[in-house]
Amino acid sequence: MESNSLLPTEVILSDTRSTLGHLYLDWNPQPGAYLEVEGQTYLVLERKHRYLLKSGRYRLHKITLCVQKTHSPVEKSLVDGHWVIGDPTCTYNARSELLRCAVNPSGPCDRCTHYQLSES
Repeated sequence: MESNSLLPTEVILSDTRSTLGHLYLDWNPQPGAYLEVEGQTYLVLERKHRYLLKSGRYRLHKITLCVQKTHSPVEKSLVDGHWVIGDPTCTYNARSELLRCAVNPSGPCDRCTHYQLSES
């Protein structure tokens, strides 16, 4: 891969605001994506772009990712073009990449006593 296509990225742990490291990524992680740093899985909560004025134009200089430590969820589904955590057939599912549901946010869905089939 061409070196100028790699994005300099600073990864910051959200609760302590400490820097986990500086990486060069070949993809642009969105909030809700999972990122692995030194064998640990992190959930991207926020992404900030840093620009640099060079030759009269602003250019993307680096990206800062605010993350939290997590385990990569095994219950993920692609629904209407975006990833959903948990069982999307349940009425209580938040249909979100960040939150499973209000009733059982940490899951798992397969043993949840509140499961209710969604009518839609």
